[in-house]
Amino acid sequence: MPRKRRQQRKWSDLTSRQRAVVIATGAVQLSLAVAAWVDLARRPAEQVDGSKAKWAAVIAINWVGPLTYFARGRKGLGLSSGASLTSSVADSTPAEHSLEP
Repeated sequence: MPRKRRQQRKWSDLTSRQRAVVIATGAVQLSLAVAAWVDLARRPAEQVDGSKAKWAAVIAINWVGPLTYFARGRKGLGLSSGASLTSSVADSTPAEHSLEP
């Protein structure tokens, strides 16, 4: 028995809230990709785990690409290297984080 093909919705069929969610999700996805490409372009090849061309292509894959690049594509920056997200803040003095001029 053939499967029924699900009818695709048009932009005009979406509610304003659904449209906002689609736009916000797309903006976040694009921002992640741009941030990853900029980081890759500025980072020396020695600090990239693998070829830069490979990572540039991987970054283009939806959400997975940029997140994978940030997690595994940069040498020595992952949390698996023993670093802590709070280590730089914990090791500094409060005066270094003051917002006053």
